[in-house]
Formats: sequence, C-alpha cells, structure tokens
Amino acid sequence: MSAITEPRAFLENLFHAAVAAADPETVLAANLPERPKGRTVVIGAGKGAAQMARAFERLWDGPLTGTIVTRYGYSAPCERIAVLEAAHPLPDENGLKASQRLIEAVSGLGEDDLVVALICGGGSALLPLPAGGLSLEDEIAVNRALLASGAPIAAMNAVRKHVSMIKGGRLALAAHPARVVSLVVSDIPGDDPALVASGPTIADASTRDDALAVIERYRMSLPEKIMGVIRSEASAAPLPDDPRFARNTVRLVASAGVSLEAAAEMARAAGIEAVILSDAIEGEAREVGRVHAAIVREVALRDRPFTKPVVILSGGETTVTLRGKGKGGRNSEFLLSMALGIDGMKGIHALAADTDGIDGSEDNAGAFADGTTASRLAGLGLDAAALLGANDSWSGFAALGDLFTPGPTGTNVNDFRAILVQG
Repeated sequence: MSAITEPRAFLENLFHAAVAAADPETVLAANLPERPKGRTVVIGAGKGAAQMARAFERLWDGPLTGTIVTRYGYSAPCERIAVLEAAHPLPDENGLKASQRLIEAVSGLGEDDLVVALICGGGSALLPLPAGGLSLEDEIAVNRALLASGAPIAAMNAVRKHVSMIKGGRLALAAHPARVVSLVVSDIPGDDPALVASGPTIADASTRDDALAVIERYRMSLPEKIMGVIRSEASAAPLPDDPRFARNTVRLVASAGVSLEAAAEMARAAGIEAVILSDAIEGEAREVGRVHAAIVREVALRDRPFTKPVVILSGGETTVTLRGKGKGGRNSEFLLSMALGIDGMKGIHALAADTDGIDGSEDNAGAFADGTTASRLAGLGLDAAALLGANDSWSGFAALGDLFTPGPTGTNVNDFRAILVQG
C-alpha cells in the first residue's frame, strides 16, 4: 500500500469526495417527479436548500414558482424560486416571515397541482412558526434549551414539532389537496426523512407524550406557558396515517452512507484501505472522541481490528452538552477529546467536519488533529483538557491554525470523520 506524505491534503480530498456525492444537481436529476396537469410550486428549507432550488430550476422542464429559506450567507442565485435567508441555529424574525411565506406559497392549491419540497438539514431553526399563542421568543427558548440539552436529533424534533404550526407534516397539510413530493437530503442518523428539518412535509409517529418524556429525560427547564402548549391536545401533530398524506411521496436523495462510500472509494484509489465504522453514530462528542481514540490506538499498536495503513471513516451526528462558555462545535469537540486520547502517538492524522461547511456557530466546518495536538497546545500555554471542559475546542484549534474552513458546501449529510493511521 502507498504511504500518504501529505495527510491533511489526503483527508481534505476525502471530505470533498463525500460532499460531491451529495451534489444537489446530481442527486435531484435521478429523482424528478412527473410533471403535473396543474401548477408546480417549489418550497424548501435547510442549509443546502438554495443550491437544491437552483439545481431543480435547471433540471425542471416546465413552469414553476416557489419559495425556499436558507441560512444567512448560504444563498444561491435562482431565477424563478424566491430565496429567503434566516438565522441558524437559533430562529429569528426573518425565519418567522419565511415560514409564513412558505405557508402562503402552498395555500389554495388543487388536486392537479404539485408541490416539490426540497428539504435538508438546518430547516428546523429556519422554520419557526410558534403554535398555541406562543411567541417567536418562546420558540427560541425551546431551541436554546434543546441545543444545550445533549438530546439526539430525533428527540429534539419530537419536541420542536409540538410547539410549531409548520413542522411535523403541517406544511404538507397546508398544501392539501395538492400532491406533495419531498426530496430529502438526510443529515439524520438512520436516515428517517421525517426527522430532517423536523419534517415540515412529512409526519412521524412521535406524540405529545414522547415530547414530554424527552423534556423530562434531558432535564429541560421550559416555562409553563410552553409546557402547557405541549400538553394541550391541540398541539398534537398529524400522524403518518392521516389520509391527507395518502397521495404524497418521499424520496431520500442523498445520505451520509452514500457519501462515506464515496470517500472510501477515493482512499482505496490512493492505495489506502478504508473502513466505515458507521454512518449513524450518536452520543456526546467527547465520548465518541474517546472511543475513536481507543480504536485508533488498537490499530496503531496491535493492527487490530484493522491493519494499518488504513483510514477509518464514520458519520452521524454527535451532541454537545454545554458545560462552559467557550466556542466550538461538535466536530471540534470530538477532535479535541480524541487528541487527548492519542497524545504522543505518531502516524495518526484526523479530520472531523460538518458536511454543510459550518461546525457550531463559527465559520469553520471542523478541524484537523494528530498525536501532537495536545502537546502543541501546551507549548502555547493552553491546556487541552481545560479547553475541553469549557467547551472551548474552537479556541484551541484556532490558536494552532488547525481549523478547517472550506466555506458553505451547498449540501448537508451530517458529520464526516476520517482518521488516517499509518504509524
């Protein structure tokens, strides 16, 4: 097998291969619905929604109108589809206006009309539309509590849809009796399309009781006004067997699994064996980092369970329970934890990044780490363990110049982790 002399460039190429496998124009071309007798209306939400909309415009052979919402700075030029921008990860007033615009776009349609929903990760925050007399500030409070709780994405969305008038399939109900075709890029471990962006056009089976159980399990403290809405029978979201969904279809057009396979293929073409641990890893980022470090040590020292040289790939979506007030995202927190576990080991290089190009609240997708990360931080007077304890991984990697900043990618199939073991 070949030796990789420029590990970071190699890992970065694997990331770009994974992103390319979820390219909107490529994946949408194979999943276009039939043209309707009536109108075609495109709606969408997510951090890659504008790129999906632009691709759909290029591919669609017929008239259309539409409205989509994406994160600030993630827009792409469209000719017939209005592209709105709003805040992420916490909602804002522009998100509220965008949600109302999407509801208006699908209202008053008939049976011969078609609604194409372009849905990808990030849509939950971009589509605030509080229910039961709640305010935008109340929905922001729910999102803030969820983000700090450490709850997995499925649990978060069980809560979100019960304080919303657009999530959990409600946007599709607004389009009834038009047929709704949802084209979904999954950023969810397990690829349940109803969980992507809290499923604005796709119902899932979670109930109010499930939402209340999540709040209790993760010890979330929410104002009684919000709890009252969740307990109310009026907050119950539609279930998948609702007859108003009968004509609708859902197509998963891209996922983490496909992207990891593309990265593995590129690694093998470069002469390095590749293994995929899983495309659906969840849990605390720092704990997942420790587990990956243990696997890497076993490979480096004992050639088991894989023989080096090898690149170990994984995906999914970890979570971060906030303990401190530092800067960082789940990928940089994973890496800092892993770096502590491989401190002093040679021949190990890692990249962890969010495939949408943003990890957390800063402008980096993730970072690079190796067996010298912790010691190099110490050389700068920084304690890696202390940074991890304060959720301040970004500051550590920024000080080292090891942040990975590719910019917005136009897609989102969740986290990408690649660890090259040669030593």
